Amino acid sequence: MSNDWDRLLWPTHVTPSARTFLPRFSVISTMELDLADAIVKPFDRVSPPGATPGTIVAVPEAPKPVIRIIAFSNGDLIDETVDTLDGLTELTNTYEVTWVDIEGLGDARVIHQIGEMFGLHRLALEDVVNVHQRAKVEEYDDYLFIVARMVDASSALQTEQISFFVGAKFLITFQEGKPGDCLDPVRHRLRNASGRLRHGGTDYLAYALLDSIIDHYYPVIESYGERLDELDNDLIDSRGDASIAAIHTFRSELLVLRRAIRPHREAINTLLRESHELIGDEVRLFLRDCYDHTIQLSEAIDTYRETCSDLRDFHLAAIANRTNNVMRTLTIIATIFIPLSFIAGLYGMNFGHIPELHWRYGYFYCLGLMGAVATGLLVWFRRQGWFR
Repeated sequence: MSNDWDRLLWPTHVTPSARTFLPRFSVISTMELDLADAIVKPFDRVSPPGATPGTIVAVPEAPKPVIRIIAFSNGDLIDETVDTLDGLTELTNTYEVTWVDIEGLGDARVIHQIGEMFGLHRLALEDVVNVHQRAKVEEYDDYLFIVARMVDASSALQTEQISFFVGAKFLITFQEGKPGDCLDPVRHRLRNASGRLRHGGTDYLAYALLDSIIDHYYPVIESYGERLDELDNDLIDSRGDASIAAIHTFRSELLVLRRAIRPHREAINTLLRESHELIGDEVRLFLRDCYDHTIQLSEAIDTYRETCSDLRDFHLAAIANRTNNVMRTLTIIATIFIPLSFIAGLYGMNFGHIPELHWRYGYFYCLGLMGAVATGLLVWFRRQGWFR
């Protein structure tokens, strides 16, 4: 019977875990339901439980890999999309820096081939396909494994995992394959030889990619500040019924952003704190600036979450104030009618000897008495400041 009720009360796309998180009969947008699923179930592990460590399983619904190679040295640059990995080792030996960008995790064979070609540890490759990883840095003998999360708010807020393998002459990135990324500014600088990117090594290229990923959080978070200002105005204008639902959605989205950006601060701090021969001293200076950006973003997110709490408290206080005004009006009306009801009840008793009942002016006397009592109470209420 409970399953039948669940089918009636919940949409089919809402998972059972999210149903325990959300109250029944609540009016919540589809975006909020998706965010609730993301918060309640933060893991998306494709390896079966009990599998051998280092098991690489392709994501079933992931797109097939699109392999793009950018290699450069001494002013020369190639930028092409390839179908196979044949000749990649020779290309790596020829150029000073080779960036292999793989978009899509739908083919485990390609991931295995990359791992064997560059000697990548299977545990790191397993983290590549299990895309619930938090931002982190892991050090291996001759390369670094870095995980970061890109943000996209073009339609609905979502994050995408990107994994880096930084070697002496190669940089390999794995993306989930969602449409678009935030790395085009780096590609543009490489093609146009802008700045010092074409003259740096793999460490500077890895920094440039991380910096682009983190910088793309700024417009997303700034948009929340503007939308919160609009919500503040709506609440002041007493248009709060829709605003309170939006505040709840914003808090959930900001929580997603907070969980995405804060591990970046720890990961970049690891690159700054722990020395590694692949990260030069000059690149550490740039990473320090990147670290400052993560702190700014974290503080902005915390500030906006506090603003959401303040707006929610303001909305509840406004509701309570309006309720108090209504109750005060009803109290005044009830207080006025209590003595009037007493007078009407007194002269409505069925006794045979009530002098005013047989008086010619008794009716007008009764109305005048009621009017005098009501006027007296209104004057008294006004002096007490109840009409302010």
